[in-house]
Amino acid sequence: MQNLLTPYNKNIKLRNRVVMAPMTRSRADNEENKPTNELHGLYYEQRSSAGLIITEGSQVSKRAVGYINTAGIHSKAQVEGWKKVTERVHKKDGKIFIQLWHVGRISHPDFHDGELPLAPSAINPNEQAYTPEGLKDTVTPKEMTIEDIKTTVKDFQNAAKNAVEAGFDGIEIHSSNGYLIHQFFNGTSNKRTDEYGGSHENKARFFFEILDAIKEVIPEEKIGARFNPSLNGVFGMTMDEDTIPTFEYVIKKLNDYNLAYIHLSEPFTDVSEISYAVTEIAKHFRPLYNGTLMINSGFNQESGNKVIESGNADLVSFGKLYVSNPDLVERFENNLELADWDEDTFYTPGPEGYTDYPKASIEQEA
Repeated sequence: MQNLLTPYNKNIKLRNRVVMAPMTRSRADNEENKPTNELHGLYYEQRSSAGLIITEGSQVSKRAVGYINTAGIHSKAQVEGWKKVTERVHKKDGKIFIQLWHVGRISHPDFHDGELPLAPSAINPNEQAYTPEGLKDTVTPKEMTIEDIKTTVKDFQNAAKNAVEAGFDGIEIHSSNGYLIHQFFNGTSNKRTDEYGGSHENKARFFFEILDAIKEVIPEEKIGARFNPSLNGVFGMTMDEDTIPTFEYVIKKLNDYNLAYIHLSEPFTDVSEISYAVTEIAKHFRPLYNGTLMINSGFNQESGNKVIESGNADLVSFGKLYVSNPDLVERFENNLELADWDEDTFYTPGPEGYTDYPKASIEQEA
């Protein structure tokens, strides 16, 4: 029996350890930015043999948006749309969490009626935002006031309430990949001198306020959180000498909670020349965390089985492999060839490159 295909039952009960990673797919191309039954419902249903599905990032408010056609979780119409998705997954005995998302400074005034995007500090990430009019350079964001911070914490809490109403099995806090919460963690994007900047405790305060607010409306064991400690040179993020110690503080403190899991990413880029970066995330953080550890980024069937066997991770999430292989679990079970994905259709509207990838024939040779 492959390690990936064994059941898991600690904090979260899963029939296998293959997780569908959250991926922005930009298919909610309707006025209400709501998921649809014919696209989103079918897409997630097709992949419901995963031990766990984590949806694409879903914005917690209009102010959280930074990409076109992403499905939110802050309006009644969006909740009703997600209900159809969860119903279809549950009919296939699948389990599905929704990822709660705020992009922060990785946005553009075009999404906010001309208002500046929000961020911990007024520092331009010097990236590009994909607006309704195409790619545009990011701008210097607005430094969040205390009122802005409290409003955003409430937005996450309300989104978690909506997720419960929509029938999700749990939620994942998107505190990764250079988006708003990650911007608070990082000293190059957070230059605040108040209680939300400076020390490890202060830089992590926003995240823990969100977590504490969410656990008022959903049990801790139905909450996951995602982190990317060695993100560098992507999404406007630059590591400094205090980056890893900040994440070590966060991960250790999470031992005080009974979360479903923490979800870590291996480095997206080569950080081997950065003396204060960590090149093997799972191996580094496993001794620091007592709960369920999920690892992501670049894993395949062989390396996924090995990282579980090593004890460095309990669960493995797969992104691009799940785009083109809706039956990824069955392909692993039968050692079948994996289909290639088409990057040109990752973010385009409609079913092409989304719901039209076929399942493999069981007779197919490995």
